[in-house]
Amino acid sequence: MDNQRLFLFLLFCFSTFFLFQAWQKEKQVVVSPPPVSAIPSPAASAAKPAAFTQTQAVPGEGSVEKGETVRVETDFFVAEIDTDGGTLSRLELRKHRDTLNKDKNFPLFERQPQHIYVAQSGLLGVRLPDHHAHYTAAALDYKLEAGADHVTVRLTAPNTGAWGIVKTFTFHRASYVIDVGYEVENKTGAAAQANAYFQFVRDGKPPAGSPAMGAGATFTGAAVYTEKEKFHKISFTDVDKGKANYPKTSNDGWIALLQHYFLSAWLPSGNVSREFYVRRLDGDLYSIGVIIPLGSISPGQQATLTVPLYAGPQEQDKLAALAPGLDLTVDYGWLTIIAAPLFWLLRWLHQWVGNWGGAIIVLTVIIKALFYPLSAASYHSMARMRVLAPRLQKLKEHYADDRQRLNQAMMELYRTEKINPLGGCLPILVQIPVFIALYWVLLASVELRHAPFMLWIDDLSAPDPYYLLPALMGATMIIQTMLNPKPPDPVQASVMKIMPVVFSIFFFFFPAGLVLYWLVNNVLSILQQWYINRTLERAGLARKP
Repeated sequence: MDNQRLFLFLLFCFSTFFLFQAWQKEKQVVVSPPPVSAIPSPAASAAKPAAFTQTQAVPGEGSVEKGETVRVETDFFVAEIDTDGGTLSRLELRKHRDTLNKDKNFPLFERQPQHIYVAQSGLLGVRLPDHHAHYTAAALDYKLEAGADHVTVRLTAPNTGAWGIVKTFTFHRASYVIDVGYEVENKTGAAAQANAYFQFVRDGKPPAGSPAMGAGATFTGAAVYTEKEKFHKISFTDVDKGKANYPKTSNDGWIALLQHYFLSAWLPSGNVSREFYVRRLDGDLYSIGVIIPLGSISPGQQATLTVPLYAGPQEQDKLAALAPGLDLTVDYGWLTIIAAPLFWLLRWLHQWVGNWGGAIIVLTVIIKALFYPLSAASYHSMARMRVLAPRLQKLKEHYADDRQRLNQAMMELYRTEKINPLGGCLPILVQIPVFIALYWVLLASVELRHAPFMLWIDDLSAPDPYYLLPALMGATMIIQTMLNPKPPDPVQASVMKIMPVVFSIFFFFFPAGLVLYWLVNNVLSILQQWYINRTLERAGLARKP
């Protein structure tokens, strides 16, 4: 295959890849959230705990008024809890910067007119408080004190004479896990059944600042995991169409809400019956949650239930330690089998180099070394083609009016010189899966979010703000073109000249880390190809016809 055909093939591959992403983005539902006062009721069930049958809606309610705000500060969080319903209405991650303003903390949960994403919970049963009930707090400001391992917020529900309810939030030091629990005392004269629900309510918009070449590829939606049926992703589009497919009931598993780099998940523990639900609510919102039984509570007895809430970055090793399958929320696409080892190696290199950009450069050298025997053979083939270019041009002139004889003469020359015209494209073809896998690694790994390299590159997961790396990469492609055999056809030669420009424009929208990988790879390829060309030319490979 001639090099111009190779570049056309690569252009077709990349175009198909990103057109598919654009199609995915087009299919995503983008909705405008309603006013904060109109958050609707959750999906919930009053079925018997031992045998869930169907998730039913809580009876309709009026508008939700905002209560007092309880503020909690820890080493990882700045949280706000609304006493109306005990809703976790805002959660800032202190270890991560905001996507659009790096001077601010990243807000995972927030309740604003333009965006709604909150964590709610409530109880289901006669005269039990749901997520609209008004609670009272002993204080409005809590802080994790020096030397303390945790801080707990206790919210007390109104005493109706039937139940004594306390809702608790326990924040732990150096942890993205918040324990959300209930203490339920039955003050009635008879045994009563009670269930608890834990849910997220969110609009369907993708996160602010989604990358230009990644918004269609990154996933915003729900996920459910059980040991039996494993991992299920649930898009908002499937929910709208009634095509959401996931396990509804189980004795294990968790439910999560995913977005680019971050997730929140309810992680019920133990072998306890649970019912998962994902549905669209009025006002273009979605509820994603789980229902868990407290069981039958005898008169004068108390029941307790605590469900861990994870709200933080998609750090694979930490997620895997929290719950089975939780690390699957980091999605590297269909090339996970290549991307996962690449990320492991990249993270290991970062531990030694101390800079993610430096780790990418070292990774590129390692990949180049692994493919060296294959690429060396291919570059030898390309060098031979370059040396034979004058003889091929003479054959073209000699058989200018006979295309069939020209092709026969060229094939005979290839056989005589033992050259495979397809060999020159092999190094790049082999690298395409690695290239795409690394694209997913840089796109999905939160460890590379806002990771600086040097000089003007302050975020390897975002495009180069000044397009200097893509321009340098385009320059290396021009040099590679000069080292390759010159196409005998003028049209093909013109195509080869514009291909570096076309690819540079493509790379304007790629993460800087990926462009860095390709740039270093090109430099190494140029050095290798130049050395092979010089060696063969010195050996006097060229023969006069």
